[in-house]
Amino acid sequence: MRGLAVGSALLTPAPAWAASGGPAPGPIWSLPFIGVLLSIALLPIFAPRFWHRRMGMVALGWSAALLVPLALTSGVHVAAESAWHAILIEYLPFVTLLLALYTAAGGILVRGGPIGSPAGNTGLLVIGTMLAGVMGTTGAAMVLIHPLLHANAHRTRKTHLVVFFIALVANAGGATTPLGDPPLYLGFLHGVPFFWPVTHLTGPLVVLAAPLLIAFFWLDRRLAAADPSPGPRERFHVRGLPNIALIGIAVATVLGTGMWQPGEVVLLGQTVGIARLTGDAVFLAVTLASIAITPRAVRQGNMFSWHPMAEVATLFAAIFITIGPVLAMLAAGLEGPLAPVLRLTANAAGEPLPLAYFWLTGVLSAFLDNAPTYLVFFELAGGDPVHLTGPLNHVLTAISAGAVFFGALTYIGNAPNMMLRAIASHRGVRMPGFFGYMGLSAMLLLPGFLLLSWVFFR
Repeated sequence: MRGLAVGSALLTPAPAWAASGGPAPGPIWSLPFIGVLLSIALLPIFAPRFWHRRMGMVALGWSAALLVPLALTSGVHVAAESAWHAILIEYLPFVTLLLALYTAAGGILVRGGPIGSPAGNTGLLVIGTMLAGVMGTTGAAMVLIHPLLHANAHRTRKTHLVVFFIALVANAGGATTPLGDPPLYLGFLHGVPFFWPVTHLTGPLVVLAAPLLIAFFWLDRRLAAADPSPGPRERFHVRGLPNIALIGIAVATVLGTGMWQPGEVVLLGQTVGIARLTGDAVFLAVTLASIAITPRAVRQGNMFSWHPMAEVATLFAAIFITIGPVLAMLAAGLEGPLAPVLRLTANAAGEPLPLAYFWLTGVLSAFLDNAPTYLVFFELAGGDPVHLTGPLNHVLTAISAGAVFFGALTYIGNAPNMMLRAIASHRGVRMPGFFGYMGLSAMLLLPGFLLLSWVFFR
């Protein structure tokens, strides 16, 4: 959910919640995480001035709401270890990758071409959906959102552009390769063949995406008819081409850090892979290189600002710290608090139910991290990649589709979602709040999910 580099990083619960013979945390420990989500959802609506000025303090407050009781009940060392684990092992790979892609993508200026018309906008969504499987949903989203918003700057109603973009480019398009989305990358690391997703998820992707693209074209054409004319079109040209190479380096690094295992080191009590630290360093180098080589005029042309990056980095720091107990409850499986829900994945005879796997993986992925959610259901279905890509192909397809497609249901379902909302808001697009977006995305996606259920998972 948070970006490709973090897929394997989130497998290990924080020390305070680790399943090392101890019980899973009780539901009360999930309250700080719920508080973070409710703050993101409600404060921009009811206290917007306070939210924009004190967002960092709110994030810090909810983090403290978890860590202080943990320190009182388990000791200051345990609380500090939990926070350090979340930052070093989970948050740092996420934020450095996102920073690299955001910076490099903001240095690519695309002008001209057919984008800005209903047909051109639809074509860009098609291209972005296909690119997401190659360069990841975050990479494709960061590269294409700027030309989409610039080409439609003359439009008075642009919210639908971003909502459909999130659904298709920032989420669904990642279904075709392990590079596209964290859970598929995690499956690859656990023995699922590299080309398994394109073979088994292309069908579900087409069934979901085709109606969305048709609906988008129809809606965009109706709205465009009432908007001002865009004027004469510019000649198509691209500036900042070296940044495309930098994005390629970042994407290749994601793949490499998962396959290269040179060993581990201990930093302040936390064991971390050398490959992961190397990846973080490469992402920072990509960021600095992009800043150094990109002309200021290119970033100005994209209305580039560090504010969206700062907002997402602040909020996700609190999310990563407070989500630990929730993921531990999920990882406890049939022995944890979520056992009654997880048992719905099998019938009375113990046979797996693909429909239940699809919806449970999906709904949990929309609010939690889809990488460990995928792994929980992967293990629940047996955990054997040979069996899951053979006789239980339909079950693994359901798990994978749920983990990838449902990310668009909420702003926190995938890292690009919140970043795209922040970028669009910075450029003057009136984006809905947390619940407003959930309502819009549910209207768009739930019919497609029901269709997928009937065609593939019944």
